Amino acid sequence: MNQKLILIWYRNDLRIHDHEPLYQAVQEKAQIIPLYCFDDRQFGTTSFGFPKTGAFRAQFLLESVADLRNSLRSLNPADLGKSVGSNLGSNLVVRRGLPEQIIPSLAKQLGISAVYYHGEVTSEELAVESALKKALSQIGVKVKSFWGSTLFHINELPFGIPHIPEVFTQFRKQLEKSSTVYPTFPTPKTLPPLPKVDVGELPQLADLGLEPPVPDQRAVLKFKGGEAAGLARLDHYFWQKDCLKRYKQTRNGMLGADYSSKFSPWLALGCLSPRYIYQQVQEYETQRVKNDSTYWLVFELLWRDYFRFICAKHGNRVFRQSGLQGVSIPWKVDWKRFDLWTEGMTGFPLVDANMRELKATGFISNRGRQNVASFLTKNLGINWQMGAEWFESLLIDYDVCSNWGNWNYTAGVGNDARGFRYFNIQKQSKDYDPQGKYVKHWLPELTSVPARKVHEPWTLSSDDQKRYGLRIGVDYPQPVVDLWKSVKQNEKVYNAALSHRS
Repeated sequence: MNQKLILIWYRNDLRIHDHEPLYQAVQEKAQIIPLYCFDDRQFGTTSFGFPKTGAFRAQFLLESVADLRNSLRSLNPADLGKSVGSNLGSNLVVRRGLPEQIIPSLAKQLGISAVYYHGEVTSEELAVESALKKALSQIGVKVKSFWGSTLFHINELPFGIPHIPEVFTQFRKQLEKSSTVYPTFPTPKTLPPLPKVDVGELPQLADLGLEPPVPDQRAVLKFKGGEAAGLARLDHYFWQKDCLKRYKQTRNGMLGADYSSKFSPWLALGCLSPRYIYQQVQEYETQRVKNDSTYWLVFELLWRDYFRFICAKHGNRVFRQSGLQGVSIPWKVDWKRFDLWTEGMTGFPLVDANMRELKATGFISNRGRQNVASFLTKNLGINWQMGAEWFESLLIDYDVCSNWGNWNYTAGVGNDARGFRYFNIQKQSKDYDPQGKYVKHWLPELTSVPARKVHEPWTLSSDDQKRYGLRIGVDYPQPVVDLWKSVKQNEKVYNAALSHRS
């Protein structure tokens, strides 16, 4: 009797732990063909002309796919020992092109009977799923999708998708009151050998039209893609450095490796399962301590869930300029000022330091993201979609739902927006970088400026500028706007748009 062949289509779930499609295929005693397809559409440009997947993101992805291949190769049947030959044990089949064309072609070539994968919720991903299902139905191949990207499973929600609360606090309280987190799926100990198939080579960055990013020694962490690196980061943060017990107190930092967990890049590509993190938190609470910080890390995972479920509820509205609220604000498309923002040349050190860190490393802190997004929308009045696409291009932890949901929120067009809220850049600077260590780390031209002046260098007198070796307008820019006047102007525009909303 011929063995059943199941293809596992990997996308943003690049792991072998807590992976339901893989687990189910193993339970069915099927021959398993893991596949990752580099979709050329993900390496095009955004609507505003930025690389859709920039070099930092692409490098992290390539590292993650390579690590998945290594993990699958290690799951050889016992009688094959450590052999890693292409068809002697399991492996990751790699292709480049359109999944809706490549997978049906493989299915016909190999006699695949079913395709299993983790489903997504946003338009581009759903369009690929729909095209794939159509193509596979025409050749009689079964398709089964699984839900596996959130802490709480969709079947555990105390409400249907159309009735998900629009306010996060209500969402969180109902979940915490009446839902439970599913246990993780076991990691397979072995996998059957692949059928005879060309496993394919991983592309290089140059093949994707990208230059390798230059490492910057000032980066908070050397992020390496893959499940092994993600598990190692969790072990470091929880168990080796014991940082979880003070997470709530340190999470708003901006400088250093361990002010926050920094699990987000591995979560974004599914190298780490949120349920595995939850399981480790519970173990930490049993073995070490249970406090506000251990709760707060789970709280942040709930925010991630919330944005994904909200995207499932509202669909394409999260990408529209009017946002989830449908507020038609006349946003500016001011390329000159936008470029100053992206280059970290606005004249406001906290904004500039964060934007330079982002461009140099592909990562900035959550506190930094909130400030630079607020500045772009509430001070410059520039179309928030441009900021969202810039983040999409650069961030190694880009998650479509969290990124676009957060930009909706900051721009004041999100479902949980609370009117014209903005970040007081000067207060934020003094609260979260009181000695100016962060801004001096990324803005070396401000190194000599004392802490009391470093966040407002435009107030330095001519004598002070000579003393500190800094010429405002030459070595460091004049402020691009007046903070308070710009806030008031944009608030008027925002309130006028709200009053005209039908």
